[in-house]
Amino acid sequence: MSTNEPSTLIPAAENPFDSMISRFDEAARILNLSDGLYNVLKSPAKQVIVSLPVSMDDGSIQVFEGYRVVHNINLGPAKGGIRYSMDVHLDEVKALAAWMTWKCAVSNIPFGGGKGGIKCDPRSMSAGELERLTRAYTRAMIDVFGPEKDIPAPDMGTGPREMAWIMDQYSKLVGYSSPAVVTGKPLVMGGSKGRVEATGRGVMVACRSAMLKMGLNPYKSTCAVQGFGNVGSISAKLIEQQGLKILAISDVTGGYYNPNGINIQEAIAYSQSHGDQLLGFTGADPISNNELLELDVDVLVPAAMEDQITGHNAPRIRAKLIVEGANGPVAASADEILNQNGVMVVPDILANAGGVTVSYFEWVQNRLGYFWTEERVNRRADRNMKEAFEHVYQASMQHNCSLRIAAYIVAIDKVAQVTQLRGGI
Repeated sequence: MSTNEPSTLIPAAENPFDSMISRFDEAARILNLSDGLYNVLKSPAKQVIVSLPVSMDDGSIQVFEGYRVVHNINLGPAKGGIRYSMDVHLDEVKALAAWMTWKCAVSNIPFGGGKGGIKCDPRSMSAGELERLTRAYTRAMIDVFGPEKDIPAPDMGTGPREMAWIMDQYSKLVGYSSPAVVTGKPLVMGGSKGRVEATGRGVMVACRSAMLKMGLNPYKSTCAVQGFGNVGSISAKLIEQQGLKILAISDVTGGYYNPNGINIQEAIAYSQSHGDQLLGFTGADPISNNELLELDVDVLVPAAMEDQITGHNAPRIRAKLIVEGANGPVAASADEILNQNGVMVVPDILANAGGVTVSYFEWVQNRLGYFWTEERVNRRADRNMKEAFEHVYQASMQHNCSLRIAAYIVAIDKVAQVTQLRGGI
């Protein structure tokens, strides 16, 4: 497997950075942002590309390509995950880093935005190979990472294990234990209670807040959830607990539909006992992922991948409310169609901010050396999500725009104000 070829950029029509910029442009126009501030805020502060030689189990040496983009640090140290995937490329990492800037700003968290990735296939690598790769990446990023500079977290293809390796390698390099350098760590190493469910919980709170504004009764409403990983499965479980009937779920093996509702606890138990896959699940009938997206439900939660709803299928979306569990599941080409059809979309930078909120709490607890109960973590995270939603909703009313553009307005306005106050340009 050769991993040292230059990253192939995806076509501009599907380019996540272009998608982010198109929304950024609209919000900047409404805010009447000056050309100078516009150029400062859209440009990443730092883009790092590294080559990572790793000794493989068979004795060969492979060179992997690693990335870290720091988009903006005016509100505080950069914050953002690290993903391991063969699809990682610089434009994706740039877009995700920018989204983290806006996500932290809209959630009133004192962090800037960052993101990282390594072009690799973690499923084909042994634990030893992944550990050597992770430690090589940490060594290469020693001047980038730091509790006051840039704080990584798990993302696609990574988890608490990889964060433990990063924390250990960073600590060895600086000569003292530094748990606050990463979040999403195992509990025993200084992770936060409530972190595993945090993103899905935030999606549920955003969903509940939006339904309240729309006058939708949860006990008379239906929902479909695309994606059944950590975010999708927990979103489905918690939304079901609010009274909604979950009619459909899906993962990489396909979609599953039951007009009488799916028992989400059974689906989670099935997935966990079948290699984290729903393949063969008998509590529902098979449907395609495309069919799931176009079901006649009140709420749709896309919690899988980017660009699942595009200009092509947006006219066929029948949900009244879309709550974005994933990053960028609705392409920019679909925005206007959904707006015209009266679909309320709670955007990713607001809807899935529960994860970074509790990551911030983990960082705070690490720096305090004192840890909170899960009940306290959840209570504070829920309050933060509700306040962020209300702030964005009021901005959408004030500017007569979608929640997505309102979220960008709130975030960009905050970062722009701080940039001007700090000066030095």
